[in-house]
Amino acid sequence: MENKKTAIHLMTEGDYKKEIIYFAIPLFIGNLFQQMYNTADSLIVGNFLGPQALAAVSSVSSLVFLFTGFFMGFSTGAGVIISRAIGARDDERTRKAIHTTIALGILLSIIMTIVGVSMAPTILTWMGTPPDVFDLSCLYLRIYFGGFSGLIMYNMSTGILQAAGDSKHPLYYLIISSLINIVLDIAFIAVFHMGVDGAAIATVISEVFTAVLVIARLLRTPDPVRLHITKIRFDSETLKRITEYGLPTALQGSVIDISNILIQSYINSFGSLAMAGIGACTKAEGFIFLPVTAFSMAMTTYLSQNMGAGKYDRVKGGTRFGFLVSLTMIESMGALFFIFAAPIVALFNRDPQVIAYGAARARITGLFFMFVGYSHIASAVMRGLGRPMVPMVVMLTCWCAVRVTVLFTIGMVWHNIYLCYWIYPFTWLLSSAVFFLYLRSTEKKIMGYYSPNKVDL
Repeated sequence: MENKKTAIHLMTEGDYKKEIIYFAIPLFIGNLFQQMYNTADSLIVGNFLGPQALAAVSSVSSLVFLFTGFFMGFSTGAGVIISRAIGARDDERTRKAIHTTIALGILLSIIMTIVGVSMAPTILTWMGTPPDVFDLSCLYLRIYFGGFSGLIMYNMSTGILQAAGDSKHPLYYLIISSLINIVLDIAFIAVFHMGVDGAAIATVISEVFTAVLVIARLLRTPDPVRLHITKIRFDSETLKRITEYGLPTALQGSVIDISNILIQSYINSFGSLAMAGIGACTKAEGFIFLPVTAFSMAMTTYLSQNMGAGKYDRVKGGTRFGFLVSLTMIESMGALFFIFAAPIVALFNRDPQVIAYGAARARITGLFFMFVGYSHIASAVMRGLGRPMVPMVVMLTCWCAVRVTVLFTIGMVWHNIYLCYWIYPFTWLLSSAVFFLYLRSTEKKIMGYYSPNKVDL
């Protein structure tokens, strides 16, 4: 239900299936374009600059995802607070949450630019980055962190728009940004013959441009969602609530990515061709995970608004629908990934060994994607219901502690690349089982006091 005077789209009325789908589709397309411009670096670098340059870009991907996931966690926390205030139709709480979110984004931008640029060589050393790609990785990473404020401010600002039910404008801006990034990648690398620095500069320019577009939209949006520059400040109570919701999600994402960095260091021990092949496979997987990512984002906003409005029957129905659609989509795409693994990896680099490494991973992980979907949707449901600590604990245990423990115990004795392949589906299955058991055992406790009807999550 669109409120034109306030530019708020309330998801608390009407057909909940349509509301979730219509909100998720722009998120999916937007995530698709975001993944495209993240992948454009690898595609263009791999084809124009060769396996070593591709390995350099791939080796820092997990590090970039670490910081990106951390700030997206805070953005998610802010989105929950804003969505609940909107659902409750509390304009003052909405304004405080919006301006506190922007203030937090500015502070984090300053901190991360300084830390990222200064610590890049040290972090790459900790990761065990091979000498033949170290300098290229360091150059790419330093340039990327030099413009990291664009990514932070984009995520924080987009979180505000999405909390207000606007998933279309972020889509438009991402399309523009993706096209800019791809054009600049080709221009800097293919035309002006720059190296990985050209790919990094193209990414930074596109991200800063997107952040400017989103902030400009907030400056023009009607109250209470409108951003007023003079009102950007921290409200202590709002900041506390954003932190309570956002920090668990931020820690979940960042610690999981720390485990991925450790796993990357293990992969690095197999050489640059393995790094390039697995990196290409990971980039391709990113596209497959997009539908469930979009639905999980839509579910968090939908559930938060309806919880704020006290619409508990809609919470139950929307939860069931989100699980059904997401799992069907991601498993279908996983089957296609299994079948076409080799040609998909070959898009990034045609070296036979690179293709062999990437395709081997894809054929092992491809049929287990439904467990990735289940874990993501379950996490979104728990955040939307106001229990962000649950997914944090489950994901950190299963996706972080278990992976690292296995690789650095069994992996030290049995040094085999297939251990890197199988550790992912094993931990996806483990987290899904834990979430399933938790939801089944606590369904009455979570929702029983909200509604007399039994919940079937």
